[in-house]
Amino acid sequence: MAMSTVSVTSLQSLPPLSISSLKSPNFPSRQFPTLYSPKSTNISTLTTTSTSIATARLLVRAFSSDFGAKIGETLGDVTIFTAAGEPVMLKDLWDQNEGMAVVALLRHFGCPCCWELASALKESKSKFDSAGVKLIAIGVGAPNKARILAERLPFPMDCLYADPDRKAYDVLGLYYGIGRTFFNPASAKVFSRFDALRKAVKNYTVEATPDERSGVLQQGGMFLFKGKELLYARKDEGTGDHAPLDDVFDICCKVTAA
Repeated sequence: MAMSTVSVTSLQSLPPLSISSLKSPNFPSRQFPTLYSPKSTNISTLTTTSTSIATARLLVRAFSSDFGAKIGETLGDVTIFTAAGEPVMLKDLWDQNEGMAVVALLRHFGCPCCWELASALKESKSKFDSAGVKLIAIGVGAPNKARILAERLPFPMDCLYADPDRKAYDVLGLYYGIGRTFFNPASAKVFSRFDALRKAVKNYTVEATPDERSGVLQQGGMFLFKGKELLYARKDEGTGDHAPLDDVFDICCKVTAA
């Protein structure tokens, strides 16, 4: 189903999903690791001209300290799936010694805001490639849902991965729940990007939504690693509250030059 705008009618065509159904006894509870702080991080200070390269690296380390020194190692042991359906461990996706990778966790493959983020990631891929940084996009849903987004957006399939059980999301302690998904003030940011959103979803279809409906309550986040070292971490506060890619790229350049 192709569409030129984000229409209420098309979004409402999603099979029944109500607040009451989400509270049903069959709805899985989510237990997040206590090791990680729930607060999000930001790097606004890194964009100032007075920030030196050496200071920049110290700052990004400080911003990511809430996740613990071994978060890269823990995340690396998580198994996800390629869009083709092959299982792969996260630690096998980039060099665990010196390789740099941007790991973008989308909400789910049927989220229009995530199609917008995926579109922005695709447009930024050449910049990250030129800096020697691997782009990894992960979404909630089965591999066949990932393929829908990859084919219709389109998005490079070799950068797209599926996490149907939300294992990586749980390890990183990303936000989850009705309030974050539907009622968080941070979600209002998407209205300032309406033109980009409308362009990204011209071929959107709700068929990309996870079959396990609890997945629609998951929020995403953005993370930057050098080897196993976490350099940048940001949790989406609400739906559509995405990390500024220019800031992420700025860190990549500063750390590479350090």
